[in-house]
Amino acid sequence: MPRALRAIYRSGTFILQTACNLPEGIEVELFVQSSQIVPPKIADIGARQNFLNLLVERMQHNPIPFDAPRFTRDMLHERR
Repeated sequence: MPRALRAIYRSGTFILQTACNLPEGIEVELFVQSSQIVPPKIADIGARQNFLNLLVERMQHNPIPFDAPRFTRDMLHERR
């Protein structure tokens, strides 16, 4: 069932402004409604596609090792 939640985007993280009771690890889909959306820095479609292709290639050549340490939720969020 679709449900609207309010959030603020800060330092690469969406910070919820409304309470929610979602199960841990659930995948959600975000729809951004804002007049302050920043356009991509690479405006040329060909250049953007080339950048994305190079990015995917680098990711495929440098996979995360299976024995890499797992980050906890607290480790992934900045604390003040």
